[in-house]
Amino acid sequence: MNGEPARWTREHLAALVGDAATTAPVIGLPAPPRVLPHDDIWDLWPIQEEDGSTTVVRGRELWIALSAPALGHPEERHDRARLRLLARDADGWTDLGHVFADGASPGSREWSGSTVRRPDGTLSVFYTAAGRRGEARPTFAQTVVEARGRLVTDDGRILLDQAAEHREILRSDGVTYLPADEVEGGPGRIKAFRDPGWFRDPADGREYLLVAASADADHAFMGAVALAAATPGGWSLRPPLLVADGVNHEIERPHVVVHGSSYYLFFCTHRHSFHPPGSAPTGLYGFVAPSLTGPYTPLNGSGLVLGNPAEQPDQAYAWVVLPDLKVVGFVNYRSTGGTDPWQAGPAEARAAFGGTIAPVLELILNEDATSVVVPVPTGAGR
Repeated sequence: MNGEPARWTREHLAALVGDAATTAPVIGLPAPPRVLPHDDIWDLWPIQEEDGSTTVVRGRELWIALSAPALGHPEERHDRARLRLLARDADGWTDLGHVFADGASPGSREWSGSTVRRPDGTLSVFYTAAGRRGEARPTFAQTVVEARGRLVTDDGRILLDQAAEHREILRSDGVTYLPADEVEGGPGRIKAFRDPGWFRDPADGREYLLVAASADADHAFMGAVALAAATPGGWSLRPPLLVADGVNHEIERPHVVVHGSSYYLFFCTHRHSFHPPGSAPTGLYGFVAPSLTGPYTPLNGSGLVLGNPAEQPDQAYAWVVLPDLKVVGFVNYRSTGGTDPWQAGPAEARAAFGGTIAPVLELILNEDATSVVVPVPTGAGR
């Protein structure tokens, strides 16, 4: 294991060039159709086989997304978030309901993660338990939980066994990684330990989790990608793969894709999470290395892989890169008049919010350089 994590610095961001190769096309009108008519969905991911391919049951791909009723201010959805099971085939998306039974999670909400189907047919659903079950008001405490259960496919249904066991497997150690919470006052206040991304390293066959974290530092802007390794006794935290050294306080949804002989580490972040705010676009960022533990160098010199266009700086978010290099995210806010739409009142913010799957893009990877291509629409959301 390399002793020092990769450092994402202001020098890297100074090399950022927003050109056609790293800019998403504007999502035009009419807006993409809603997958769920009465619910918002946002962060989504496929259920994977252990080789990384998408799980298919009865001819349909299985996916999981965050969901909440499409009511009130869109930012309030995080206080009601539940995992939702979706199926996809040539005719589009089908809602299969909540992944877990009511009250099954040890948290008050269910936030992002990843899911793998084991050789014995059980699912390991890795997710973030936010807050604590039964709390009077939502807190921002975060732990990583594994729910293990079988897929039930009786009577034409597909769902996770509602008796699945939920077990906390990781939490920030308070030493290398700060306790996850949100404290009042000042920029950089969000401290994370969430979004577990499962990965089996083909080099050693071991399982790992990548976690969006906050590294201990003498300044607030030290978002990090934590690493945990599976051991016979559970999961063991390792030193971070990457830290955003003074430039960003909230890295989200880290994951690794092996392409050729290289390891591509991807994550996303908002423009307002940079220091200073707005010094880089909301986008998908990435680094590349010859092994899981590095050494990592920023893609395209700056780390930017896919940024929202300047005229629609918040149009999409929460991208995940699949093994076939398709890039999946959700429709976030459409800008109308140059103001930050999430800071508007409930009605205005709701009118600007997408809450559905964004048009799928595709990456070309060439060592430490990337470019985005726009696939021909298939009519099925991918």
